[in-house]
Amino acid sequence: MDTPHQVSPAVHRRRWLILGVLVFSLIVVVLDNSILNVAMKTIATPAPTGLGASQSELEWAIDAYTLAFAGLLFTAGVLGDRVGRKRVLLGGMVVFGVGSVLAAFSGSPGELIAFRALMGLGGAFVMPATLAIIVNVFERDEQPRAIGIWAGSVGLAIAIGPITGGLLLEHFWWGSVFLVNVPIISVALIGMVLLVPDSRDPAPGRIDPTGVLLSIAGLVLIVYGVVRGGQLADFTAPAVWSTIVGGAVVLGLFVAYERRSRHPALDIGWFRNPRFSAAVAVIGLVFFALMGVTFFMVFYIQSVRGFSPLQSGMLLLPLAVAQLIFAPRSRLVVDRFGARAVCTTAMLAIAAAFAAFLLLDETSPLWILEALFFLMGAAMAHVMPPATVSIMQSLPREKAGSGSAVNNTFRQVGGALGVAVLGSLMSSVYRGRLELPARAPHEAGESIEATRTFAERAGPAGKELMVHADSAFITAMHVTSLAAAGTALLGAVVAAAFMPAKGRGPKEPERDREHAPATRR
Repeated sequence: MDTPHQVSPAVHRRRWLILGVLVFSLIVVVLDNSILNVAMKTIATPAPTGLGASQSELEWAIDAYTLAFAGLLFTAGVLGDRVGRKRVLLGGMVVFGVGSVLAAFSGSPGELIAFRALMGLGGAFVMPATLAIIVNVFERDEQPRAIGIWAGSVGLAIAIGPITGGLLLEHFWWGSVFLVNVPIISVALIGMVLLVPDSRDPAPGRIDPTGVLLSIAGLVLIVYGVVRGGQLADFTAPAVWSTIVGGAVVLGLFVAYERRSRHPALDIGWFRNPRFSAAVAVIGLVFFALMGVTFFMVFYIQSVRGFSPLQSGMLLLPLAVAQLIFAPRSRLVVDRFGARAVCTTAMLAIAAAFAAFLLLDETSPLWILEALFFLMGAAMAHVMPPATVSIMQSLPREKAGSGSAVNNTFRQVGGALGVAVLGSLMSSVYRGRLELPARAPHEAGESIEATRTFAERAGPAGKELMVHADSAFITAMHVTSLAAAGTALLGAVVAAAFMPAKGRGPKEPERDREHAPATRR
């Protein structure tokens, strides 16, 4: 009888140290994005304080990273399975570090967007490798706990990022929020070389450049069209809908090509498993809603309520602390009630938290905001670990890199589209509610920061304009939060219909047992 895959005794003994190194590597990738959220208001400020970035440029500073990340994840996962996940992880960290240094010294929003894309390229080779290595150094019964810690580290990064960013912005220039990555990356690289073992697929496929190019083109076209629609406040414009439709067609070609390819970047056959598909969909939907909400909440806290970047980071702590507390323990709840009940309830809680943003206005007590952040964090902590475990345990270990790539692709694409769609919705509603003076330029209504910049130069009339701008922003925030709540409700429906119930978790993949002798080291 074939025996299950076993981890070598030497690797098994140091598995928790290996997990610590991998978590440290993951933290630097997540840390950068959480820092950027706090720094967006500063970057939007005209030079020399910031770069004078517009609302659309801020969105692209986020989406350039995410699109490069998501577009290359398929290749990163396949390459890790083929040449070794440790090598891919080391290379990705180096590229991410170089991109961080270049981003720190950007001279324009365009340069920042380009260097953020380079960072995304590096990140694409980091995140899937960390999860794939975890699956290969932990036995199956310990994987839920390890993955829970891996997911909980995201909460730690969310907590550290805004506070670190706030402290840096109070004492240094905006570029310091990227330069801080360098010492973290240096420590992580040393730990990887000394502790992390290498692993690979004994029967890997070839890299699929055609599939990668099609996926990148399709995603860029769709997100660009959505962002442009928000800028114009008109999604019926030919330049907008034609770009979105073109992106959808390209992604359709991507799926058709992958189905016929002998060595696809994405094995479409995996999606025939409803549990796999449901987990992927839930992850994409929850990050669509979360990233879109996070994008506008920074402006609510800093622009409408007037808090500093450091104070903004402190106010986000409940969201991060809740994830840090509950994510490593979510497996206990799943063991008792099943992934379906846990994920469905958590998605309903996320939807309720987003809907409760209707309670927020220009003078709302801060405890309401803090309670909502804590509820969001606790709910997220009961969605991501079980959904990730469901994905990874639906596939054999030798395909851990590719499976991790799928998990993170839908997470990042969901986040990118959330920022684009919900950001565009917010921009459209804000423009529709704001009444600018006749002499105001069109750009003054693009975002609340653009309006504030114009109002500061408008004299006494500017104060009255800002009162109207704050009111228009609150209305736009309420509409956008309801859209996010609707997205979370859709995720709850998917989880309730297809996630595994108690006692019906995924069985050990057949190929995992077949390749056990080859993968044992």
